[in-house]
Amino acid sequence: MVRDGRLGVGIIGAGRVGPVVGAALAGAGHAVVGITSGSDDERASAVLPDVPVLDALEVVRRAELVILAVPSEQLPSLVSGISEVGGWQIGQLVLHTDPAYGIEVLRPAAERGAIPLAVHPAITFTGTSIDLRQLQAGFAAVTAPAAVLPIAQALAVEMGCEPVVIAEEDRPAYADAIATATEFSRSIIGQSTARLREIGVENPGGYLSALVQSTVERALREASDEPPLI
Repeated sequence: MVRDGRLGVGIIGAGRVGPVVGAALAGAGHAVVGITSGSDDERASAVLPDVPVLDALEVVRRAELVILAVPSEQLPSLVSGISEVGGWQIGQLVLHTDPAYGIEVLRPAAERGAIPLAVHPAITFTGTSIDLRQLQAGFAAVTAPAAVLPIAQALAVEMGCEPVVIAEEDRPAYADAIATATEFSRSIIGQSTARLREIGVENPGGYLSALVQSTVERALREASDEPPLI
């Protein structure tokens, strides 16, 4: 199904993640052949103009690479539902972007002959073209069967990310680490800006911007340092 390395990409999930991933792959030379309707079709069409809006089964029928970018709670039923109606194709690449799952959630597709891939770009998506620049500075967690791991890694690179292999059994711990970093950061900043606003500081987010960024960058540098030898 692969022709000169270029793929027909179909996207199921038109929230903040799917259209941006599709745009990144389109920038690498792939063709986006369809996308489902989502939470903000106007925003999705701004990121992926002129891409036909189709139902999920038609997206699967047209695509050589299917991107599943839906909420965690919807992913298992989506995969099994498409499998039950015989939607998946032999040799078709099926890639989901959820941090919590590896490839086991794609088993119904794999049993129909599809190739399961899990690639989570580790950025906070806004659903706009700004994300394309963020992807260029980011990493992606990659989980796939050993025989097709290079395909998953190559797709992560084409999205703009540096791939990092995460074992299937480590995906829950990985998802917990991602959730802790994002939710804790958002909560603490929310508390801090609220207190500054209470004492009359205008634009508390702007006031904290340099402080928070420099603090986070220092913490990340320290976390990246190798521990001392004992």
